[in-house]
Amino acid sequence: MQQNPLVLDPTGRRRAEEEAVLHAGPGPALVDVLGERAWAVADQEVLMRLLTDDRVSKDPRQHWPRFVSGEIVGKWPLYLQVAVNNMFTAYGADHRRLRRLVSPAFSTRRTALMMPSIVSNTEALLDAIAASPSGVVDLRESFAAQLPVRVISDLLGIPDAMRLGFRTTIDRIWNTTSSPEDAVSSTQDVYRMLHALIAEKRAVPGDDLVSALIGARDDEGDGSSLDEEELTDTLLLVIAAGYETTINLLDSATTALLADPGQLELVRRGSADWAAVVEETLRFASPVSHIPMRYAVEDIPLPTGVTIRKGDAILASYGAASNNPATHGETAGTFDVTRQDKRHVAFGHGVHFCLGAPLARAEATTALPRLFDRFPGMRLAVAVEELEPLPSIMGNGHVTLPVYLGAAGAT
Repeated sequence: MQQNPLVLDPTGRRRAEEEAVLHAGPGPALVDVLGERAWAVADQEVLMRLLTDDRVSKDPRQHWPRFVSGEIVGKWPLYLQVAVNNMFTAYGADHRRLRRLVSPAFSTRRTALMMPSIVSNTEALLDAIAASPSGVVDLRESFAAQLPVRVISDLLGIPDAMRLGFRTTIDRIWNTTSSPEDAVSSTQDVYRMLHALIAEKRAVPGDDLVSALIGARDDEGDGSSLDEEELTDTLLLVIAAGYETTINLLDSATTALLADPGQLELVRRGSADWAAVVEETLRFASPVSHIPMRYAVEDIPLPTGVTIRKGDAILASYGAASNNPATHGETAGTFDVTRQDKRHVAFGHGVHFCLGAPLARAEATTALPRLFDRFPGMRLAVAVEELEPLPSIMGNGHVTLPVYLGAAGAT
């Protein structure tokens, strides 16, 4: 590998500067991810090719020498993200098997069946916000964070008493300013909750995804279903992905529209619909900036002149790839709901494309118009530059989103 990697800021405060650096060169660029080196791919076309290349794996147990040698175990804050045993890190036939078991829960039909949950939860949250006595409301906490938690919990069958614990622990896992010790503690906490959830659902099954996966794991026994570790880690993946990405999508869409009222006016007068708002948000502010890791199964020479060597780690830089000027021209860094070309890779690409993408889109296109209809005079309570970014290399959102609601509209 080349020397002098770009050191990614774990606080998320230098994201725009880092993306500018990644956009400037032919790429990929060597980066330091909390002490581990990887090739960050920020060119959308190159990234899409790599994400469909059989020479690129997500399984560190087979294809990352640093993992196989034990050099990162208990030392790297993102160890959990690469060590889980589920479809996120599976390769080849294992990935196809695991994805096949989970994909029915995110089918078009299942997403349609979730719409009553999305609508009722949205309305309940807006009612609670409208009743708030405070002049300033944190929309991330009171709305953007609450809706995905409720919807994915309804899908999975997570009891009310467990929901807050899962959400706060997932937040800790996404925090890349944590020490290795804190990361280990978060991992222990989330697995303790997962084991408790599985035990409860085994005792009293319900009509939910957790019970269905447990049933497949306990009843099949022919090698085609989940083993116990895969069951636990699959639930972790669905919960973590179902929470964090949609929270950030709602946060960023709301922020972008409030920061530029002209864009909101375009939507209100019909020049763009809410689906356009969602796609432009995904392009402009991908909910996940970088996702670790992938690994070269063999040497991969690229047209840019860089060769990714066998065993090298690859960082899919979804944020930088989605708003790259090489794809979207000089206005790539501008939020524009009327943009014709909204291509992005915010949900990934290829065999690891996010199964939850239709559900996330359904939540956002349902919740956002209801939010802005209910509070037509809503505005940011601080300058957009004052919003604190999430302390994460991975997640792209804000710690808080304070707004003045203004007068409520008709319900």
